[in-house]
Amino acid sequence: MKAARIVVLTVAVAAGGVAALLAGRSEKPPEPQAQQLPKIESVDVLVAKTDIAMGQTLTPGDLQWQAWPISGGASNFISKTSQPNALETVSGAIARTPFVAGEPIREAKLVKAKGSGYMAAILPSGMRAVSTQISPETGAGGFILPNDHVDVILSRRDREAEKSTGTEVHVSEMILKNIRVLAIDQTVEEKNGQKVVVGKTATLELAPRQSETLALAQSLGSISLALRSITDANSTDGDNDTDADKPRGGVNIIRFGVNTATTPK
Repeated sequence: MKAARIVVLTVAVAAGGVAALLAGRSEKPPEPQAQQLPKIESVDVLVAKTDIAMGQTLTPGDLQWQAWPISGGASNFISKTSQPNALETVSGAIARTPFVAGEPIREAKLVKAKGSGYMAAILPSGMRAVSTQISPETGAGGFILPNDHVDVILSRRDREAEKSTGTEVHVSEMILKNIRVLAIDQTVEEKNGQKVVVGKTATLELAPRQSETLALAQSLGSISLALRSITDANSTDGDNDTDADKPRGGVNIIRFGVNTATTPK
């Protein structure tokens, strides 16, 4: 190999090494700064630590404090700022409606029992809980569950009509409409996939005048409950009126006669 070529090759190798050295010493590009997100203001609110059933008496173990955005309606809940001792003060209250784990506690959904039973605690102000006997035949085959709405039907004998016709006359009339069922026997809510509740007693939520109507009807004949569609129960038409103090429309009366006369021998 000629000396000139060796010199050129040596110079090329040396230049490459110097270039690599300079490239290694060059400064790294600045890393992009992370974009700072706006800080969300929050406050600690009282929430359900576990699922709470309707009628359940609350204990400190059922509750906990949890951060909640102020913009998310925290002012409607029990906050640690306004009620720092809420874990103790809320303890002993009864839940009027169920709570799911993590749901904020609202005082409007609680009631202080003060020694009363849970039914008296969850009953709305001004309303009464009245029970009536039922059977699978008079209670829609057991498909009526707590919180369903029913119509109450009275079936009885019409003694006055029998005097004039000489036949046995039965009448049926709807005496109460769109009545909420509070409980079937001791069951106050549907349990974990439970489909039917076949009980002997239904407890209904009634106004005072409605309570009198039902008590009188029980002494006159047999009571049946007709299950209403959930769309009818939530509707706002006139057929949905549960206030017995308001005039009730025409009563659907069904009559049929049985000839009781005997043929002379």
